[in-house]
Amino acid sequence: MNQTTGTFGKGGTGRRVGRFFLGVLVMLTLALGVQPASAHTGDQSYLYLDITETSLAGRVEMPFSDLRSFLGLGLDGDPDEILVELESNLDFLSDYVAEHLVLGSADPADASSWAITMTGVERLEAEVADDPDFGYAVVNFDVDTGTSVVPREFSVTFDPFFDEPSVERDALLLIGNDWEGGVIENPEESLLRFAPESRTQTVDLGDTSWVKNFTASIALGLDHIKTGPDHILFVLVLLLPSVLVFSSGWKPAPSFGAALWRVLKVVTMFTVAHTITFTLAGLDVLPLPSPRLTETIIALSIAAAALHNLRPVARNREWLISFVFGLFHGMGFAGLVSGLDVSRTTQLVSLLGRNVGIEIGQTIVVLLSFPALFLLRRTKYYQPIFIVGSLALVLVSLGWMAERLFDAPDITSTLVAGVFAFPRIYLLVALATAAAWALFLLERGKNDLIPLEDKPTEKSERELITIGY
Repeated sequence: MNQTTGTFGKGGTGRRVGRFFLGVLVMLTLALGVQPASAHTGDQSYLYLDITETSLAGRVEMPFSDLRSFLGLGLDGDPDEILVELESNLDFLSDYVAEHLVLGSADPADASSWAITMTGVERLEAEVADDPDFGYAVVNFDVDTGTSVVPREFSVTFDPFFDEPSVERDALLLIGNDWEGGVIENPEESLLRFAPESRTQTVDLGDTSWVKNFTASIALGLDHIKTGPDHILFVLVLLLPSVLVFSSGWKPAPSFGAALWRVLKVVTMFTVAHTITFTLAGLDVLPLPSPRLTETIIALSIAAAALHNLRPVARNREWLISFVFGLFHGMGFAGLVSGLDVSRTTQLVSLLGRNVGIEIGQTIVVLLSFPALFLLRRTKYYQPIFIVGSLALVLVSLGWMAERLFDAPDITSTLVAGVFAFPRIYLLVALATAAAWALFLLERGKNDLIPLEDKPTEKSERELITIGY
């Protein structure tokens, strides 16, 4: 192997590898997709229903503009003042909702309606940044269907503000959660539209199936990767040394296969670890610590892995760090469904589906990040990137720990969320990969690539043989 071409051999091979990396980047970018925009428009009311096998609950969301115009509420001031006004008018709002919402049997021969109990009012946090008057009041309720099992088909009448003069109003019904039916944490996909000419409609939820729950949970696992930068950063901090080996200091991995094997061990052991803990927690064998403690340890895992990059204690054994902290990440996953009013089987199926989705997303993160790291590993630029990147990740994790332990301002979370926002992150990854490819070609053209060791030293050879390299 010569110094100029390194592991890529002749220039034609290098170009083929480069085209392969870019092709993978394009395909995975298309696979992840773009997050949808918010469904709320400010001139519609929304009815969300949450269904389990034995319970039915929901909420009605009404826009501030209609509450001001037709119900006489002021809803001025800061968010806390608005919430106080909403809470002081709970009975008034509850009565209004009760007049415009009816649920009951879908059987025409059964004209009875189900009892609805209002349980509280909230202020919807999501707002339009350039419209200070935009907002929604949320009235929560429980439904007594009079049956031990919630029917999968029932009738709904919903017509808020339909009869007000000089306005045209419609409303939407959305199934927020129907675990057995494969709908989980749905924020915006509507099922029915109500209008003055169609105020009463029949909801048909279809059959229940663990397959629907499983596939919907896979999608949630993928979404966790897109919206959970702490998980992405933990994977990335372990990827930084994956294209290196430690032999009297960090040095370029001798081949693509060696680097890929290190990555596979890191990812596999992380998967095994969090599968163990979320399964035990899902079976109630392992008690879950408080979410605050779990999230703090997850943040700590990033700092520990980053410090290991700077002063390795498990040399060429990053998989061990991945396994240890993967146990705590698994507790975080289990906490996503703990306490839900669903059966144990439903929880376990959902946990398994989320785990599969998380693994798919994690694999995508690896495949998107690995090309740039592998290209840069033999250039003089990788060492400063390695050091600065690890230090930055330590600072990020410390910021997260302060937020989670001491309720510090969400400065770190805001900054990280901005960087990892979809689809912006695709552009950043594409630019990083293109820059890495250009720097590799530049250094190779100057015959300035870091040489690879044909034979490791006696000590490092013994270390590598011990862990299977």
